[in-house]
Amino acid sequence: MESEKKASAVSDVGAWAMNVVSSVGIIMANKQLMSSGGYAFSFATTLTGFHFAVTALVGLVSNAAGYSASKHVPMWELLWFSIVANMSITGMNFSLMLNSVGFYQISKLSMIPVVCVMEWILHSKHYSREVKMAVLVVVVGVGVCTVTDVKVNAKGFICACVAVLSTSLQQISIGSLQKKYSIGSFELLSKTAPIQAVSLLVFGPFVDYFLNGIAITDYKMSYGALFFILLSCSLAVFCNMSQYLCIGRFSATSFQVLGHMKTVCVLILGWLLFDSALTLKNIMGMIIAILGMVVYSWAVELEKQSHAKTALNVKNSLTEEEIRLLKEGVENAPVKDVELGESKV
Repeated sequence: MESEKKASAVSDVGAWAMNVVSSVGIIMANKQLMSSGGYAFSFATTLTGFHFAVTALVGLVSNAAGYSASKHVPMWELLWFSIVANMSITGMNFSLMLNSVGFYQISKLSMIPVVCVMEWILHSKHYSREVKMAVLVVVVGVGVCTVTDVKVNAKGFICACVAVLSTSLQQISIGSLQKKYSIGSFELLSKTAPIQAVSLLVFGPFVDYFLNGIAITDYKMSYGALFFILLSCSLAVFCNMSQYLCIGRFSATSFQVLGHMKTVCVLILGWLLFDSALTLKNIMGMIIAILGMVVYSWAVELEKQSHAKTALNVKNSLTEEEIRLLKEGVENAPVKDVELGESKV
């Protein structure tokens, strides 16, 4: 039993590490690929379509080789999920285009309380006071180190709302679909990735043209840009896989809270690799955010232990009650003749 707990803890840490490393890596690769100082490949939606196309290919090869089993999930559920996921991607891109970076960061931070409220409405999930306080500390810390200028307009606000709601719903749906159909994270990703890839590759170029005013067919591809596109797609496979894995193992709220560790890592790596400014305000915000993540981990573990203790007490009380009723039944029941089936006085 103890060895199983240790193995589970190691796999949990491995899943988080994969998500953090791949997410930070893909941000760094995309920064080089999409920035004006890099290769100026400013087609984010189409690039996401490439990501899911490669992920779908990996899933197809894995299923063909027998490394993963394919379980049935109704097509309407896969289509609904893919629509929500694509709304999340498109909404985020439009939100970043129409709003200031500061308001974009605030909208991303708002996903934590939105996920909490959605889980409460959809799954009747309740949170302890310690968890709520830890979430607040994380939000404040990440807000301090990332939010700068805050400007918003009506269109940008609507896009941000769509992005936050669809992203939160998508992350909650990942966990609920895995539990509902007893399907693994990679199997679910293998089923949804082809749908998302096709839809994003069909509509992505039009969305990107609307955002940038430049058609992807006019872009002059170079070997350097192609290398970073392939690197980005490779990292996206691990990023998508680890996202489904983490949400399946934990919850959408935990994924959002601890996922902000990626924001801290991006700020530090941006300072180390791209000469980005790192002020005292950034450092203080990172310290507060990390403290909040540590407190959140402690609060969740405390909540698990409390639930386990309550369940054990309920189980024990039920067992004692059953024993008492059984004893009373044996003492009061008349003795029956086995052969005749008659009661003996």
